[in-house]
Amino acid sequence: MPNSPLDWTRPPAQGRDYEQVKNLDLPFAWELVDGSIVVRGMTCQWHDTVRDRLYFWLESARQRPFAVNAHRCVLVDAYNPPKPDVVVFDRTGLDPFSLECVPVAAVALVVEVVSQGSRREDRFRKPAMYAEAGVPYFWRVERGEDDAPVVYEFHLDARTGVYAPAPAGPVHTDVLRTDVPYPVGIDLRRVFDA
Repeated sequence: MPNSPLDWTRPPAQGRDYEQVKNLDLPFAWELVDGSIVVRGMTCQWHDTVRDRLYFWLESARQRPFAVNAHRCVLVDAYNPPKPDVVVFDRTGLDPFSLECVPVAAVALVVEVVSQGSRREDRFRKPAMYAEAGVPYFWRVERGEDDAPVVYEFHLDARTGVYAPAPAGPVHTDVLRTDVPYPVGIDLRRVFDA
């Protein structure tokens, strides 16, 4: 589809797919939700700092065959390519020079940092979509009372197909230690150290 004017507020009855909208020159950040173009809200410095530090720590601990990206779209299906704050995926067989969206089957972990404009999405719609697509691990990051990040760690329950709290402790307030998708230790208290 060429870069041409489009009434993005009126999707066709069948919706638009990723290929139809990926090259549009829209004046805002967007996501495609069930075939409809949705404006992404602005984020604050707290959100961006937490996202960037989590990306850094996950990248620093990364083991083969995994890769870590921030804001890389995940192709759940043609009508739903969300852009999680951080995604960890198995890069086996993927071409880094042509990869636009990570195939959902390759995703090991999705991290969503909740912000004022994304609470409902990050707490309800996206986790349900990731679980239905079979993403094994999900972290939801909230702002704690002391402004430090609080990480809620979830594992996909194979029997029910929904996320359940991590068996080794689902809520991390000071230090996050986990072995999945690979061993990582994150001192959440140091996110805002100078």
